[in-house]
Amino acid sequence: ARDVQTGLPGCCWSSVSATESCFAVPAPTTSSMSEYASADHAQEVTRDLSARQEESAQRVRQERIGAACLKRTRAFGKLILFGEHFVVYKAPALVGAVAAYTDCDVEFTGAPGIEVVDLRPAVPGYKVEKAAEGEEAVKIVLSHLGVDTEKRGAKITFGGSLTAVSGIGASAAQVVSLARALSAALPRTLSEEEVNAAGYEGEKGYHGTPSGVDNTAATYGGVLRFQRTDGAPLFTMKKLAGPIRIVYASTGITASTTKVVGDVKAKKEADEAWFGSLLARYTALAAKGEAALDAGDMAALGRLLDENHALCQELTVSCKELDDLVVAARGAGAVGAKMSGTGRGGLMLALTPTAESQAAVAKALEKLAPQVWMTTFA
Repeated sequence: ARDVQTGLPGCCWSSVSATESCFAVPAPTTSSMSEYASADHAQEVTRDLSARQEESAQRVRQERIGAACLKRTRAFGKLILFGEHFVVYKAPALVGAVAAYTDCDVEFTGAPGIEVVDLRPAVPGYKVEKAAEGEEAVKIVLSHLGVDTEKRGAKITFGGSLTAVSGIGASAAQVVSLARALSAALPRTLSEEEVNAAGYEGEKGYHGTPSGVDNTAATYGGVLRFQRTDGAPLFTMKKLAGPIRIVYASTGITASTTKVVGDVKAKKEADEAWFGSLLARYTALAAKGEAALDAGDMAALGRLLDENHALCQELTVSCKELDDLVVAARGAGAVGAKMSGTGRGGLMLALTPTAESQAAVAKALEKLAPQVWMTTFA
């Protein structure tokens, strides 16, 4: 997979100042300040300065630790093609990992406690909104892997190219990368299954009862079919008939997965017949989507993505901002478009069969969205 980010990065950095010991590999991006006309000019300048300061810190961190070492801690973001919310109730989901990643390094210190330096690029407000959940997630992973920070402290630095935004699986990428970094720092050899398990535990800090799909995509990458069971989840790596070109865009709205999932659960419990009907329709839709994916039938896949978005609207997890982006993408030539992830903000994606249509859809979405990316599943 490969990612290209277009438009203004719009990154919001944590309150922790960049130091010479902290570096994150920069995302392959191109920026255009003029595309983001709705932003306040002073905020734009502040963000641009912050980004340049972080880039300076990034170079030093790479030199200190080494690109090869950081590469071994990478965990990927993801886009859900089919399965938002229904996957929680043991329906199958189809998910593709994007090329953008989070990486991590861990240093054990003499003093007890945890210090977290978060250098990940993020949409405005994301890190503030997710701060408490992120702190809990880090503690869970440390505990799961037997690290007692009362006996020896840990300085944990997160970086990488994945922009933290609702819907991309940023929390899963964070905790999976932490598990990989702890494996190197302890040192303790962890299998991919053990890394994935640690990531699942960490996701509980963010989501309470996670589906497991995000940490699985973050760990293994690729395109996969995922399904929860009463026991261990089942997942299969998919072999694609050809490249799948995607444009995805952010609403700029950070949503709480815990709250949205909780709302869906409450609606389900209030009207089991209504939810059961939606679930049955989704299950049939997902089977057709997988068949189209396997056959490389982009036209059919696009129509089914449109249908999945309509189901998300009925489930009340879409919003005007997502719907507007979906309509714009279809109008610019996407063969299908839908929200992706938690919903009520976050991301949408558009299926674009050719490089030309991918570029055209990205250009159209840049007029509405603060961040737009292109990726290819292959």
